[in-house]
Amino acid sequence: MNRSNPPLGVRAESPRSVAPGSIGSRPPPARRRGRPPGPFTQARRLDTLRSLLQRHPKGLTLYQLADELAVTPRSLRRYLAHVKRELELVSIPSRPGGAVLWKLAPGEAVRKVEVRRTQAYALLAARRLFEPMKGSALYDEISMACEKLLGVARRPGRGPNAGVADARLEDRFLYLPFAPKNYARRTEELDDLFQAVADLRPLTCKYQRAKDGKEERIEIYPYAMVLYKEGIYCVGLHVKRGEIRTFLVDRMRDTECAPTQRFDLPDDFRVEDHFQGQFGIFRGGDPKTVVIDFDERVREFVETRLMHPSQKTEGTRDGGLRLTMTIGDLTEVTTWVLGFGETAKVIEPPELRDRVLSELENAVARYKTAKPVKAGTPKAATPKSATPKASAKVKRSR
Repeated sequence: MNRSNPPLGVRAESPRSVAPGSIGSRPPPARRRGRPPGPFTQARRLDTLRSLLQRHPKGLTLYQLADELAVTPRSLRRYLAHVKRELELVSIPSRPGGAVLWKLAPGEAVRKVEVRRTQAYALLAARRLFEPMKGSALYDEISMACEKLLGVARRPGRGPNAGVADARLEDRFLYLPFAPKNYARRTEELDDLFQAVADLRPLTCKYQRAKDGKEERIEIYPYAMVLYKEGIYCVGLHVKRGEIRTFLVDRMRDTECAPTQRFDLPDDFRVEDHFQGQFGIFRGGDPKTVVIDFDERVREFVETRLMHPSQKTEGTRDGGLRLTMTIGDLTEVTTWVLGFGETAKVIEPPELRDRVLSELENAVARYKTAKPVKAGTPKAATPKSATPKASAKVKRSR
């Protein structure tokens, strides 16, 4: 992309004004791919620096900051150039001709949020929802927030729990994700995507197409991140095609967030418009009325779950349940119905009924054609090229 001429809908940001000769006036160093080793990640460095400057509102010199953070002044100069992208810092001379003091800008003051003990427990219960993001900067931020919530949750309780400093409820009231994906090898993609979504910045990446597995370099305006069935998706504008699509993070590679440009989020954008409730990311096709009858054995299970905003339920004469809803794409509905086995029956539309029936028939056919495997160690197959005499020799040699 030509960075000097932003495309339609993208604004190029002017660099923040910096005093001549200050650290921020130097060009930022080339971006280094990969995450720093060890637990002291970028997010924790920012948090440590913010806490340090909050304790010294009048500011600290470069050498004082380097000493507190246990780095060399030279390393700190490079680090401050990166930090100023995330934190608003100001530098003022301590006296005419004296050392420069670095401090937080007034807008970076701590915003206190009052949280009760029960509210902290409720938020901590959902922390495992973010386990797939472990290793990314976003996960580090969430982890630090949880550590602060733990401090609230472990305060002495009242009433029956008066004097109990740590009831460990945060370990006994949990959300357990079902078969979460492991994004440990996708931390760079996650960090770039989150930054692009948060700052409304264009994102470029190599994306693997689902239809043929080939990769293509694309540019996306990422509008939202969605965690669906423990997988991470991005809803955004495919710039070249000019259409809003859903992208799977697993298929992204070599991501890069534009450093100086941003796009405008459409006023009418609603992420809910691009998903089908619990039936996921598929939106194609005309809306279809889906009617499914469920056996009495699973009535309570179906009746107590909201699978789609349009769903309606009513009892049947035999004690079962009839579910009616309007769905555009039937891909995930098919899989969902098959999971109920003999306790579910599709009434309409015929297309869904045929899909389920075809899947069941193919599954039965596979079992019928499969040869039963006898107990014990299977014998090695004879090579096709071996003649009967050669086979006999192989057998005698054993």
